[in-house]
Amino acid sequence: MARTLGPVRRAFAPWDDPDAKPLIQFDGVTKRFGDFTAVDNVTLNIYEREFFALLGPSGCGKTTLMRMLAGFDVPTEGRILLDGVDVSGMPPHRRPVNMMFQSYALFPHMSVADNIAFGLKQDNLPRGEISARVEEMLALVKLEPFARRKPDQLSGGQRQRVALARSVAKRPKVLLLDEPLGALDKKLREETQFELMDLQEKLGMTFLIVTHDQEEAMTVADRIAVMNQGTFEQIAPPATIYEEPISRYVAGFIGDINMLEGGVQRVGTDMHFASDLLADNVVVESVPDLSPGPAALAIRPEKLRISLDEPPAGPATGRVSGTVWDIAYMGDVSIFHVRLADEPGNCEDMDHSVPILRATVANTTRLVERPIAWDDKVWLSWDASAGVVLSR
Repeated sequence: MARTLGPVRRAFAPWDDPDAKPLIQFDGVTKRFGDFTAVDNVTLNIYEREFFALLGPSGCGKTTLMRMLAGFDVPTEGRILLDGVDVSGMPPHRRPVNMMFQSYALFPHMSVADNIAFGLKQDNLPRGEISARVEEMLALVKLEPFARRKPDQLSGGQRQRVALARSVAKRPKVLLLDEPLGALDKKLREETQFELMDLQEKLGMTFLIVTHDQEEAMTVADRIAVMNQGTFEQIAPPATIYEEPISRYVAGFIGDINMLEGGVQRVGTDMHFASDLLADNVVVESVPDLSPGPAALAIRPEKLRISLDEPPAGPATGRVSGTVWDIAYMGDVSIFHVRLADEPGNCEDMDHSVPILRATVANTTRLVERPIAWDDKVWLSWDASAGVVLSR
């Protein structure tokens, strides 16, 4: 049967519906460990069937936030509501929440089937129901042939799927995933990300994942909360986080970014971004909080064009010249590091105060010799709409 998830996922945006009731609510939650504030007065709504990601560097508070939802830590201030019920003081085993840890924590002396059945036996479910549920979970994660094997007889990806099956076997309202794919190699991690998405869709559950891997969050999540020092910098769908970051921190944390420091000035009815590095001022989109003053222009590397010839000037096009300082051939793309200086030099003479911009160019042909090489004088250009002006 053909998949029909596309229209459903495109229309899934309960956070934009003022009448939608959140499944999970963090209401002014703060967590302190002595003098250290791990989570600082955060408020967040997560909705039923949402795949939500907490993203940030180590120590930003994302795991502490998840542990408070699971019941392993208690908020210093604020409330945590699950389906309208305040669970802040409720012990972990009474919450309709399950957690999958990075280590998987499988019982080495038990078979795959027994690992999956463990939580169900603890809940004293009837034997027939346990067997049916285990068979259902094995089929869901495609491990039926491995039911009698022990964890040490499985690959890393298979162990990850056993841990996942055990976590969802009890059918919790919310599944918490703490860096669940960190132990997998890159290729397997990418494959498993899509498996996670499909599984979440089939189960109709709410998933909350904690990760420091931006690509993982961008792949699996409906929305991402970018955390920094215990607070949220931005909460939005992945495309919005990437294309419309609201601060230098978010722009720099998600993907590669070029930052040109300068300022915004009003010219008639237009807003212009000006910088000593630019050949011309660039007309920028006027957003509600954009006002004249110091700012940065953030441009993703793939939105830059690189050429040996000077591009035509115009208010709708940004231009800057420089020298090719380095080239990385990645197979599908080539990455050009362009130093915004007039003359080529060597590493010993390099002035580290001179900006270097990254331009990513798709390798659409099988040419071995590229037309642009080291030390070439080049121009970088971009459409005005490609850049985002950031005032903080």
